[in-house]
Amino acid sequence: MSLTSYKQKRNFKKTPEPAGRKKAAASALSFVVQRHDASHLHYDFRLQVDGVLKSWAIPKGPSMNPADKRLAMMVEDHPLEYGKFEGEIPEGNYGAGSVEIWDNGTYEPENIADRDDYESEMRKGLKKGSLKFVMHGKKLKGSFALVRLKSAKENSWLLIKHNDEFARDEYNIEEERGTKPKRAVKQNTKTKRAHSDTAALESVPRSVRAETSKIEHYIQPMSAQIGNGAFDNPDWIFEIKWDGYRAIAEIKKKEILFYSRNGLSFDRLYVPIVEALQKLKDDVVLDGEVVVLDKNDKPSFQKLQQYRDNRSLPLIYYIFDCLSYKGKDLTGLPLVERKKIAEKIIPKNSNVLRYSDHVTGDGIAFFEHAVKLGLEGIIAKRADSKYSVGHRTSDWLKIKNHNTQEAVITGYTEPRKSRQYFGALVLGMYEDGKLKYIGHTGTGFTEKILKEIYTTLQPLVRDTSPFEEKVPINGAVTWVKPVQVCEIKYTEVTDEGILRHPVFMGLRIDKQAKEVDHLDVAVPAKKKSPRKTTTTTRAKKPAKNRSPKTRNETSAANRDQNSVMKVNGHEVSVTHLDKVYWPDEGITKGDVIDYYNSIYKYILPYLKDRPQSLKRNPNGIADKGFFHKDAAEGAPAWVEHLSLYSESANKDIDYIICNNRATLLYMNNLGCIEINPWNSRIGDLDKPDYLVMDIDPSDKNSFDEVIDAALAIKEVLDQAGASSFCKTSGASGLHVYVPLAARYTYDQARSFAEIVASLTHDLLPDITTMERSLSKRKDRIYLDYLQNKRGQTLASVYSLRPVPGATISTPLEWKEVKHGLTPSQFTIQSLPKRLSKKGDLFTAVLRKGIDLAKCLQKLERV
Repeated sequence: MSLTSYKQKRNFKKTPEPAGRKKAAASALSFVVQRHDASHLHYDFRLQVDGVLKSWAIPKGPSMNPADKRLAMMVEDHPLEYGKFEGEIPEGNYGAGSVEIWDNGTYEPENIADRDDYESEMRKGLKKGSLKFVMHGKKLKGSFALVRLKSAKENSWLLIKHNDEFARDEYNIEEERGTKPKRAVKQNTKTKRAHSDTAALESVPRSVRAETSKIEHYIQPMSAQIGNGAFDNPDWIFEIKWDGYRAIAEIKKKEILFYSRNGLSFDRLYVPIVEALQKLKDDVVLDGEVVVLDKNDKPSFQKLQQYRDNRSLPLIYYIFDCLSYKGKDLTGLPLVERKKIAEKIIPKNSNVLRYSDHVTGDGIAFFEHAVKLGLEGIIAKRADSKYSVGHRTSDWLKIKNHNTQEAVITGYTEPRKSRQYFGALVLGMYEDGKLKYIGHTGTGFTEKILKEIYTTLQPLVRDTSPFEEKVPINGAVTWVKPVQVCEIKYTEVTDEGILRHPVFMGLRIDKQAKEVDHLDVAVPAKKKSPRKTTTTTRAKKPAKNRSPKTRNETSAANRDQNSVMKVNGHEVSVTHLDKVYWPDEGITKGDVIDYYNSIYKYILPYLKDRPQSLKRNPNGIADKGFFHKDAAEGAPAWVEHLSLYSESANKDIDYIICNNRATLLYMNNLGCIEINPWNSRIGDLDKPDYLVMDIDPSDKNSFDEVIDAALAIKEVLDQAGASSFCKTSGASGLHVYVPLAARYTYDQARSFAEIVASLTHDLLPDITTMERSLSKRKDRIYLDYLQNKRGQTLASVYSLRPVPGATISTPLEWKEVKHGLTPSQFTIQSLPKRLSKKGDLFTAVLRKGIDLAKCLQKLERV
């Protein structure tokens, strides 16, 4: 076997990868799995055979769960020396990115006793397309199989874990990395820094403390009060409010102390910061904030709280004050003088220690800039203020962009529907030494966080409520000792002191429960001056022409341009009903509302309990419109909604949930011609109800070719034993749905969809492509399997589309999917008649789901 292809792809003068050569057989066969963070994160699975490493790229990595059938793409052979390679492949080279060894060990073919027969057995299996072997790794153990997909390209395989004593029902590969970060961090001008192993601290000259230790004598930092709003004043300076953990650093000749506001040692938790502090030559005491920046270079408290899982992200200690320098107490100096000393101390070339700069006087403009950047807010500080150790003072003021609050966890409710562990956390705070109920939160949790919090709370379970008064919570509550503190975001505080729409942000390891003794609000929300609010709320204005008229009728016919419809016991304002949305067809906004009002019984089952990404075309199809996800703020009180944290937006998105006709018509009145629900429901947002194959043609493809692609997908799904259902996209394509019944994750659905797309492309290589890039599709139909992602949306079944003809995304019988079919057959005028004749052809999509494991097994035998 040759390493020619491997060598042709690499310039060994520019890459640290080994050139290598073929070697003779060793006493045992080795394997290695390398985590390769290149243009796309994947895992390279390599087995020693005949003196080289046979290699497969596995996007999701290997799994110890037999239900996970991992797609493995066979790549060129690698030299045996590559099994020891870790490091950074420089930009511009093949496979540029970081490589770390995730697991390694030995293996042998299954049921072969003689070592001399190992490689001949592997050669037979490679030729046959079926390898069975037993692995002896640190993480991968037991029996596995690699099976080539027969109807796919030669390099398409599946890696399967056999059901043995090592098999596990649940498996998350990123949780298996361990705490020791081996990878070389990819560098750029913003994130260039070096993260050393925790063990590196053992060699530093100053002593450090255990990760969870409590420091006996520590400095309590000065704290800020809540300000009423941004202001300008030449006697004040203004800093960014960092979203992290407050931290004090005491650097002495023989010791470094780095700890939280309540004396919890950070020495072992944030090793890169301690290593950077070690390089400071003089004795000094610094005050600042530990921050993790997300991929958009914005502070993320959630990423910081889960730092062990986010070590590749920049970790920074932003320093904004200096309390002591060379043994001299500075707390009596004016703030601006202390900051000058801090700035002088911090190395200019450090990527871990950074000076937190400020502006003088211009607080309003600085705050507006912070809001545009999506930051937490700003801190206003009196320029000549002294440092008041351990005190909360009006010399420092927090001016928030988002309402946040620490809260004590006092219990949890039972989980509902498909959620595991718990439903909501019961929250409290201390008032005059007694716990006061301030609300409960059931949003902001991933499945992993639910499990972690549940596990943390189990040793704290108690029989009685920690509150003296009865708490207004419906359902059973498991009470816990009030010691854990969490961070909450919310919209406002009621007159009773209850947080409205609270969203969980993370646990606070730097706060003790007794410290949570005040609400972080300056004045009650309803009394805030509009000039000082940090968010903009549009006031509801009556129509200019006439006062709205309340009507009970459910049709737009003969209705005033502006009126109110009574639906589901709610009043729905509808406006500008005569506005023309389709100029050529003369279809108006009122016609759109009438359409949805007439077919709501058919569409609502596909919208219920799903976050809605509103696609708004308030001026009709003449403009492109815009997506509006964070749409619940200005909605009527009766509109259900759900707040979810978005990593890409770095903020909470408050989605509308469309569970009734009134909400549907409210959305239509906003200009929602098209309705775009999530594939999953709020009971388990990580598990979709169906898988979607989006058949997306180029301008050069005919609709008959689109039909051919849909039929090819059905052929593959039929071979897998998977039920499937087709609908028009309402525009130029078709959608094929496969019911999953929320049994699998988005990753599992997308992996299966990718296999289906690959096999479909093999059937129609001349007219289809899996290339996402428009420039690389070459006038072919894109088989889009990437729609199977949390938060991704497609036009719902029965949704109007803002395209000429007012066509509708319409479910089809498979016998209708044949040449001659056109999307223009299904329009706002024709669909109601079709529904009365055929009924809902899509109902099975929400019923019994497929067995993914059995489907994959059937594809193996194809």
